[in-house]
Amino acid sequence: MTKQIPNLFTLANLVFGCIAIVLALQTQTVIIYTGEDFSSSFDIPENLSLAALCLYAAALVDFLDGFVARMCKVSSEMGKQLDSLADVVSFGAAPGVILYQLLRMSYMREENGMEVSMLWMLPAFILTAAAAYRLAKFNLDTEQHYGFKGVPTPAAGLLVASLPLILHYGSGMINVNELLVNKWLLYGLILVLSWLMVSNLPILAMKFKDLTIANNLPRVILVVIGILSAVFLKWLAVPVIFIAYIILSLAFKSKTST
Repeated sequence: MTKQIPNLFTLANLVFGCIAIVLALQTQTVIIYTGEDFSSSFDIPENLSLAALCLYAAALVDFLDGFVARMCKVSSEMGKQLDSLADVVSFGAAPGVILYQLLRMSYMREENGMEVSMLWMLPAFILTAAAAYRLAKFNLDTEQHYGFKGVPTPAAGLLVASLPLILHYGSGMINVNELLVNKWLLYGLILVLSWLMVSNLPILAMKFKDLTIANNLPRVILVVIGILSAVFLKWLAVPVIFIAYIILSLAFKSKTST
């Protein structure tokens, strides 16, 4: 029975991802027409924000399943495969649905936006496909311990999940909302994140090799950036941390050991 405890955490990750998809699909966009001229405004529905929070819950239990597995001293090939299957849903499919809804909301703020074909929203699932490819590649590579080849799927998924939370809870910065519902920025984000996941860029794993600062300098810097940005930028801290993560990974290639 002890051997199955980590798998229960992994399945909880999967369930949170499924709940996130359901919640994301229940959203509505508020369109306002004023006078003879077309104008629109938007609200980020509560359900889309809850969907995003579910992905952070999924990330938490995703971290805990490995922690529990080490505590229970159990490891299995089934657990590894199950973890990837759960991640495809929570950090691939669910973020794809969130991006689909954000694109839909972006188009609906335009004149005749309700008549836009669904085809214009489907690029959101390029990210889902890239996440699946990234996880399959990871499962076949036995060398990625203290570093990754390409951005980990959970990191990309959580970046996407931060967008509704920034829009809903605020960022402390002017005009960020307008930027985050710009369809061209969303399309660009989809392409960049998808490429980062399937690439072979050397990316840091947040596993500390030992207790020395010298051997973990980029990780320590990232933790400090994370704390400071969380205090001052609220949910906007997530994109800031993500960008810092990429920059530090590339700047400290010698410490990104695979």
